[in-house]
Amino acid sequence: MSTLDNNSCPNSNISPPNSYGAVVLGGTFDRLHDGHRQFLKAAAMLARDRIVVGVCEGSMLVKKQYSNLIEPIKQRMKNVEDYIKSVKPELVLQVQPIVDPYGPSIVDDNLEAIIVSKETYPGGVSVNKKRGERDLSQLKIEVVDLVPEESTGDKLSSTALRRIEAEKRRNTSIDPKSCM
Repeated sequence: MSTLDNNSCPNSNISPPNSYGAVVLGGTFDRLHDGHRQFLKAAAMLARDRIVVGVCEGSMLVKKQYSNLIEPIKQRMKNVEDYIKSVKPELVLQVQPIVDPYGPSIVDDNLEAIIVSKETYPGGVSVNKKRGERDLSQLKIEVVDLVPEESTGDKLSSTALRRIEAEKRRNTSIDPKSCM
């Protein structure tokens, strides 16, 4: 694996299908959208046998915008499981809550690759640093491009979807003065 600093990102051409016995990825996966589906599908396609997905909860959500509108952890985990099973049902699927940026990625010695986006690439580098400190093998870092939002060209995000929901809630709340 070539050495890259935390600010650089390799070409996002990913490896062929079934390249790794076990892959890992993580995210909030709130309001499962096309960006999530593309990310999860890419991970599933890379995995030959097993996929490990960490779903953020607790302190991992505190700094997120509109965090009060994030779907419950059980719902997000179920959505991830259902989608991966629809894409590649033969995979052994391990979906679990994570309360730190590393989750199972720094303790599971059978993992071979970590799936990241360009924006989370430094997190993949950090995982490998922690794995090295624990004498675990380095993971191949596979970078998946994000899906742009059609109207703006910005990345599709759950934050944008939560913002829309917050605006709808604000606009539909009844002003007590208007009832007089």
